Amino acid sequence: MRKRLRRLGALSAATALAITLAPAAQATPSDEGYLVGRGIADATGEIAEVGMMGYGRLDQQAEGLHTRLHARSFVIVDQATDERVLLVVVDSPMIFSSVHQAVLDRLADEYGDLYDEQNVLITATHTHSGPGGYSHHLLYNLTTLGFHQKTFDAITDGILDSVHRAHDDLAPSTLRLTHGELTGASANRSREAFDHNPEDDRAFFPDAIDPQTTLLRIERDGEPVGAINWFPTHNTSMSGDNRLISADNKGYAAYHWERQVEGVDYLDDASPDFVAAFAQTNAGDMSPNLDLAPSPTPEDRHRTAEIGLRQYRAAAAQLDRPTTPVSGGLDAATVYIDLSDVTVRPEFTGDGREHRTCDPAVGAAMAAGSTEDGPAFPLFAEGDNPVLDLVSDKILYEVSPELRDCQAPKAVAVPIGAMNDLYPWVTERVPVQLVRIGSLYLVAIPGEVTISAGLRLRRTVADVVGADVRDVLVAGYSNGYAHYVTTPEEYDAQHYEGGSTLFGRWELDAFRQTAHDLATALRDGTTLPVGTAPPDLSSRQLVLQPGVVLDTPVLGTRFGDVLTQPRSVYLPGETASVVFSGAHPGNDLHRGSTYLEVQRWEDGEWRRIADDGDASTTLTWKRHGISASKVTATWTVPADAPAGTYRIRYHGDAKDLSSTVREFTGTSAEFRVTTSEQ
Repeated sequence: MRKRLRRLGALSAATALAITLAPAAQATPSDEGYLVGRGIADATGEIAEVGMMGYGRLDQQAEGLHTRLHARSFVIVDQATDERVLLVVVDSPMIFSSVHQAVLDRLADEYGDLYDEQNVLITATHTHSGPGGYSHHLLYNLTTLGFHQKTFDAITDGILDSVHRAHDDLAPSTLRLTHGELTGASANRSREAFDHNPEDDRAFFPDAIDPQTTLLRIERDGEPVGAINWFPTHNTSMSGDNRLISADNKGYAAYHWERQVEGVDYLDDASPDFVAAFAQTNAGDMSPNLDLAPSPTPEDRHRTAEIGLRQYRAAAAQLDRPTTPVSGGLDAATVYIDLSDVTVRPEFTGDGREHRTCDPAVGAAMAAGSTEDGPAFPLFAEGDNPVLDLVSDKILYEVSPELRDCQAPKAVAVPIGAMNDLYPWVTERVPVQLVRIGSLYLVAIPGEVTISAGLRLRRTVADVVGADVRDVLVAGYSNGYAHYVTTPEEYDAQHYEGGSTLFGRWELDAFRQTAHDLATALRDGTTLPVGTAPPDLSSRQLVLQPGVVLDTPVLGTRFGDVLTQPRSVYLPGETASVVFSGAHPGNDLHRGSTYLEVQRWEDGEWRRIADDGDASTTLTWKRHGISASKVTATWTVPADAPAGTYRIRYHGDAKDLSSTVREFTGTSAEFRVTTSEQ
C-alpha cells in the first residue's frame, strides 16, 4: 500500500486516502485496461567444474551444457492507477535471498521505487541441473566448494536483462485466465505421508496429485503474445547422474513453445514475438518420474522432453478456451518473518492451542533423500531412525520441552540453527508475499510446498478475499529458500519432505497465519509492518575452488582443431558428433551468445540453424591432462531437418599465463543430411 500512496501525489489527500482504504478485492475493473511487458534473457552460469544444485551430490560436477537457462519477466500495469507487479520466472534451482537482495538493490538503483520487495515476485523453476554456488548460506554451497561469483552474476544479470526488456516492452494488452487438468505429468513421491492427511484434503486430490494447470495468457490485438503457466511437478526429469546444465522439463516446455512453435531465436530476438514461462506451484511431493524411479542418462533427456511437452500441450490447449478477460486492480504486499520465532495463533494450529516455531533442524529423513527422484545418504531412512530417534527423544527433547513441542517427532540429525550462531548455514528470516492480478492471487512462499500444504494455504487466502480456490495459487520457490513446507500430519510421518521441514511441525501454520494477515490487509486496504529483511551476507562468502589458471591445446594441435570429425552422412534421428581441441568454458560463459553453432549451406552462405540453447545439441567438456581440454559438440538431427550440407562450429576462449583470454573458433568438416528414401 505504501507504493500506492507514493504514486498518488498529484491527487488531493482526501482522494488519495479514499483510494487507499477502498477494499482491494472489490476494485472496480479499469476502463483503461492493462499494460503488459514481456522479456527474456540468458541466465546460464558456469557449465564446467561447478557443483550442480538440487540433488546435494558432491560428485555431480557440471561437464557441459544440454540447454541454456533463461529468466522470463512480465510487468503488468493497471493504467487507471499505475499500480504494477513484476513477475520473474527463472530456470534456476532456487531463488536464494542472495539473488533476491541483489536484484532488488539493482532495480532500486535503476528504477527508483517503481519495483521493490512489495511488488516484485521472483520464482525458480527448480531445475536440479543448474549450477550452484550462488547462495550466501553455507549449506547450499558445500557441494560447490563455496561461492561462485560468475554464476551469481550470470543469474542476477540475466534477471535484470529480462526485466529491462519487459519494462521497455510495455504495451496495451488483454489478460485471460483459464484452468485445465493435466494427469500423466506428476506422481506423488510421498504417498504414505500424504495419506496421513485428513479426508477433506485427500478427497480434494483423489489421485494424490494436484492436476490443476493454470494459464495466464497475454493478448495484443486479439493474438496471444505471451503466457505464464503454473503446474506442480518437480523439475527433476534429469537424474542425479546427469552432468550437463539443463533447464529440465519446465525449461523444455518453454523452449518448445517459444522456439519450436513460435520460431523465437534466442540469440537474435531481443524482443521476441512470444514469451512463455512455466512456473512452479505446490510441487513439494510431486515427481515427474511417473514410475517413481530416476532414469539414467541419456534416457532422462527423453523423459525431460516428454514431461515438458505434456505441460506445453495442456497449457496451449487453453488458448482456445473461451473466457472473459481478467479485470480489476493489481495489488501486492510482502512481509518478512523470522521463521524460527513465530507465535502461531490457536485458530491456525488445529488443536486450539498456541504454538511456536523454533530454530531449524535437519531431520534424519532429510538425509535419507527423496529416493524416488535421487540418491540418499547411507545409514538414514524415511520414517524410523532408531538411533537418532532415541537421541532426540531421550536427550534433546528432555532437555528442551519447547524443542519437543516444535520439532517432535523429528529425529534430529543436524541442529543447524545452533550452527547458524557460528556461521550462516541456512536462512531464518524469509519473505512471504501475496500478489493480486484481478481475480488471480499468488501466495509466494520461499520453499517447497506439498499439495496438501498448498491447498490449506490456498483455502486460507480464498476464504479471506472471497475468491475461487482455483484462482489462488501457491508460488513456491519464490524470493528465498527455506526448504520444505508440509502439513502437520505429513510432518508426523517424517518422510523426506517432513524431515526437510526445518522449522518444525507448526511451520505451515506460521505461513498460513502470515498469508491470512496479508490477505486481510489487501482486502481491507491496510498495511502490515514489513518486518526485518535477512542480512546481507555478501562479504562473508567462502571461495574454495580455484579458477582457470592456464589453457593449452591438446598436444600437437591448435585451439579449435578437430580431433574427431563427423561422419559424411546422417539420417534424421541420428546424432552428429565432433571433438575439438578446446579450452575451459569458464573463461567466458557466452551469456547471450553460444559455444556452438550448427550451420546449413543455404543460398550461397552458411546459416545458423541451431545453437547451444537448442535441445537438439549438447556440449561436453573434459579435461585432458593438466591444462588441455577436449570439447565434444553433438547435434541430433531433427525429424524435419531438410536434406542438405551442414557443419558444426565451436567457439572457445583460452587463457594464457598472463591471464589474457583469447577467442578462437573451430569448424568441422561438412556432412550431409539425407532421408531414408534417398
